[in-house]
Amino acid sequence: MYVLIVSLIGYLFGCVHGSQLVGKYKKMDIKKTGVKNSGASNTTILLGWKYGILVALIDIFKATLSILLVLYILESQGITGPEQTLLVYINALFIIIGHNFPVTMKFSGGKGTASLIGVLLAVDWQIAVIGIGILLLFTLATDYLVVGVSFMYVSFLVTTFLFFGIEPTMVVVLLSVMSIMKHMENYKRIINKEETKISSMFRKQP
Repeated sequence: MYVLIVSLIGYLFGCVHGSQLVGKYKKMDIKKTGVKNSGASNTTILLGWKYGILVALIDIFKATLSILLVLYILESQGITGPEQTLLVYINALFIIIGHNFPVTMKFSGGKGTASLIGVLLAVDWQIAVIGIGILLLFTLATDYLVVGVSFMYVSFLVTTFLFFGIEPTMVVVLLSVMSIMKHMENYKRIINKEETKISSMFRKQP
């Protein structure tokens, strides 16, 4: 019963897309333009960093709010400890599923990076500091966001195992596999030297 509730909450929150909201305001289908992704990075390429940050904030905090709502529900029912942690991670899984495969966008959404940051912020501040720090470090070092994202997932996997044990870690394994599948085009573009660099995104003018 609780698995169903937290899964549904996660999916519904995940379906709220910052790029879709901004796209309607700017009368542009962000998903079908640029590198054909509905996330903050493509929004930055198309509309500039201000709109990119706005999309990122929406996608980050929808995940944080979803987990905070789930925590409130679980604690009100007296569910704590490892059971609560696993349910929170299941909620996180479905937030990313909702973001990547939203019913509001014919099940073709983004890649879940910003939403994962929101998950980290809500799960544990230490995991968040480590994960976001690694994301920034490897992104700035390589100038490719996807490289930083990959290492952020690795850090999330390791820190989850160290902090919470095997069951939540298996959820992160599923999230990591989904991320790899979603970013295959980015990896191919890096190999072909066609991937957009972070530095060029923030020089882009609307």
